Amino acid sequence: MTSVPMPIPSRTQYVLDAIKHRILTGQLTPGQALVETELAAQFGVSKTPVREALKTLAGTGLVVMSQYKGVTVRMVDADMAREVYDVRLLLEPEALKRAVRRGASLDAARDALTRADGAGDTAERSLANREFHRALYLPCGNPLLGRMLDEVRDQAALVSAVAWASDPSWEREAGEHREILRLALDGDADGAARALHAHIASFVRRAFPEAQSEEGQAEEAQSEEAQAEEGQE
Repeated sequence: MTSVPMPIPSRTQYVLDAIKHRILTGQLTPGQALVETELAAQFGVSKTPVREALKTLAGTGLVVMSQYKGVTVRMVDADMAREVYDVRLLLEPEALKRAVRRGASLDAARDALTRADGAGDTAERSLANREFHRALYLPCGNPLLGRMLDEVRDQAALVSAVAWASDPSWEREAGEHREILRLALDGDADGAARALHAHIASFVRRAFPEAQSEEGQAEEAQSEEAQAEEGQE
């Protein structure tokens, strides 16, 4: 029986998913060159779907296209981490709070947490972690809010992959995930949102100490002022 050639859009999606998976699981590292001819040979496709996939990945912020250096996996530094995590701190706890208040099902979050706990390798655990966070904010009742968080989801995962490569902290984060989910399932919207905010803030603070968010700087300044006032009393 003659096989039917895969149409170009399907080939592009296949290549896109494969490259993204390699980036987000650390198989392709920040700064690594992505050569069209090499990728086309690896995936058994022409350069056209590879080129289209790389353009899409550049649009999501996972790769950088340069006239002189070609295409490379995006580098992760403190500035990038701060920008991405500032957005998460502003939006993700609010989305979770709304999801809990509207009584949305969090079964998907529970399932993702179970998969993360039973993961056999870093790649599987990383993907389950992403799904856990998405399952918390997606049922917030505001599709636009969900899409906004989806837009930074891949970049946040890239930051996490770099941080975990140098300092694995799965167990600590797994415990924090369980507490966030417990509060959410108990219907404590404000408590779950606070726990999620602390979880996100503490992760980027540990991984990139120099990347403290503007919100975090303001909170620290307020804390210092309060301590100074107490000392004067």
